[in-house]
Amino acid sequence: MRQLLKNAKVYDGTGAEPYQADILLEEDRIAWIAEKIDVPADSIIDLKGKSISSGFIDGHSHNDWFAIKKDPLPYFRPFLKQGITTFVAGNCGISEIGFEKGNPYTDRMGGGIFSFEDTTGQYGTAEEYFRAVDRHMPCNLALLAGHCSARAAAGGIENRPLKPEEEKRMLEILEQALKQGAAGISLGLMYKPGLFADVEELKKVAALCVKYNKPLTVHPRAESRVSMAYPQLLGRSHLLRAVDELVEISKGTNLKLHYSHAIFVGRKTLKDKDELLKIFESLRADGVDVMFDIYNECLGVSVITVILPPWYQGMSEKERKQPFTQLKLSVLVKASSMLLGFGFKDIQIAYIGPGYEKYEGKTVHEIAREEGISDLKAYLMLCEKSGFVGRVNMGPYSTPEIISAFEHDPYCLYMTDAWVEDHGVQNPAIYDCYPKFLRDSLLGTGDTMPNTIRKMTGAIADRFMLPKRGYLKEGYYADLTVFDEEALRSGTPDRERSFGIEKVFINGRLVYSDNQLEERALTHTGRAIPIV
Repeated sequence: MRQLLKNAKVYDGTGAEPYQADILLEEDRIAWIAEKIDVPADSIIDLKGKSISSGFIDGHSHNDWFAIKKDPLPYFRPFLKQGITTFVAGNCGISEIGFEKGNPYTDRMGGGIFSFEDTTGQYGTAEEYFRAVDRHMPCNLALLAGHCSARAAAGGIENRPLKPEEEKRMLEILEQALKQGAAGISLGLMYKPGLFADVEELKKVAALCVKYNKPLTVHPRAESRVSMAYPQLLGRSHLLRAVDELVEISKGTNLKLHYSHAIFVGRKTLKDKDELLKIFESLRADGVDVMFDIYNECLGVSVITVILPPWYQGMSEKERKQPFTQLKLSVLVKASSMLLGFGFKDIQIAYIGPGYEKYEGKTVHEIAREEGISDLKAYLMLCEKSGFVGRVNMGPYSTPEIISAFEHDPYCLYMTDAWVEDHGVQNPAIYDCYPKFLRDSLLGTGDTMPNTIRKMTGAIADRFMLPKRGYLKEGYYADLTVFDEEALRSGTPDRERSFGIEKVFINGRLVYSDNQLEERALTHTGRAIPIV
């Protein structure tokens, strides 16, 4: 099938200035780009000067868990409407892959966030996963191998070092994934069992990425000035201690170190931004290939246990109920809140579970007042009612000023870190995160439009070595996003819908136009992207 797109304003993904051109598509590829093309075509679309780029790539996603749903489209629909055609999934250590059939810990692979409910199956290896999802999902997907998943498969989720044979098996699982096309390895050092890994274990994981020249993406052990990850409440910021750990595992190597979601949880953490960037600069000077990514939101989504200390999470229920344990936890939480500039007023409940809808959209502090109990007791109550897997929206994670500064950073990439939930309050990033980046550019608070497009297309494709994606070039896959710059400039964000995106093509198929999705086509348009 031939499709001819006429009169386009082309952003090619390189960061170069746009130019006017026609684009000829043949089947799933870009066949020809020229100032004027007049050839027979099955379909001719006059874009009338509207802007076009390669389809946007979400550089940090968890949609590997949703691509295997029996009906995956509802979980991809809002992303498609904001122009996203490809995902780099398996982040934060919590990938769908990383286990063998019959593993007793398979039900814990989702880190308390994701599950195998209503999926077509369980796919433990990258090879199995790619075979299961290729042409059976709406969008394209590259996949990272999660350290948490592999560690759980090899040694369970207990708070202990791995035995030598368990560590060997974990590393074998991760290396097998890299050989089979995983785009890299992800760490989730704030989630079980990744939070129990020591530096020596992480060095061995990083060495695999160096060996295969693939990125190590890292959800660090702490993203706030004070956290429950380290016992010392005073002194060096915990966020910076967590970055020091990354320096230790990468120094002396040429590791592609990728810092996930550069955020600063709590008002007193915001000032760590400048030192974080200085550390990155120092690492780059020493040969470590450091980059990072951001979303265009000042809040974030996490599991309800994210502020509980590892030692508390590792206890039995009986141990947690001990009076001394409760007193110790209370003192730590109060001191942390004071030092952090973040408290229970900043934690909004997104979902606890069936029958607890009354808590959704309320802060822990508001719920405590309604229940007539302390904030901490309300928080622990909510943890228990959710089975310690509830979902929360938290903030502040950033500020408009920090987002703007990062948008101008040449080592910053864009992503959503969002997924569609079946219940409760949704993460607003599922609706309009990428249009907001474009709007920032047009309003002068973000980077230039060519650079903005690059950070959501070509630069991500380069970082994760996605073949023939991310650029408007002849011979590349025809993933395309058409957008209206004036509609983006005048659009109103944060209204639970996208804006400014006019058309989306995936592998040569027009799947979104005039606010309508081609839902039947979207059952098979997405391709798996193994990196081999």
